[in-house]
Amino acid sequence: MPHERFFAERYVLREPLSPHRAAELDGIEIDPAVLDLPRGPEDRWLIVEGAGGVLVPITRDILQAALFSRWRAPAIVVARTALGTINHTLLTLEALKHRGIAILGVIFVGDAMPDTERTISDIGGVKRLGRMPISRDLNAAHLREAFTAHFDSCDFEAAYGA
Repeated sequence: MPHERFFAERYVLREPLSPHRAAELDGIEIDPAVLDLPRGPEDRWLIVEGAGGVLVPITRDILQAALFSRWRAPAIVVARTALGTINHTLLTLEALKHRGIAILGVIFVGDAMPDTERTISDIGGVKRLGRMPISRDLNAAHLREAFTAHFDSCDFEAAYGA
């Protein structure tokens, strides 16, 4: 994928911790006001990966969910298919809905767990977008192949009126 299709990070933190704590350790003050979605002539598709979960603190005063709410972009929840995922995923969906954040659906990652996936979709009232198997070979070609095999692009295009 061309490098120009990626945006530089606003902040780069050294420790693999919640952003609020990693920034404190690095002596950096995160300014949530500058954390906006990049805009450009061809910004129809933009993927923003959150840091660990919707209720992770960005600073000691603001949660990641507040940024998602401000951006008014639909969210895709990514959930592993391991033990505990029903609870974690339903809590995440509740937090997003409580803040009025549109949810495009859930992507599952891991071994197929049909009942877990159906339970989350049914109780959470969201679409199951597909499931990605665990892979150690994460590159553009592999991801494109997996997306084609496990997802319907119409589910994603619908969110943008394509």
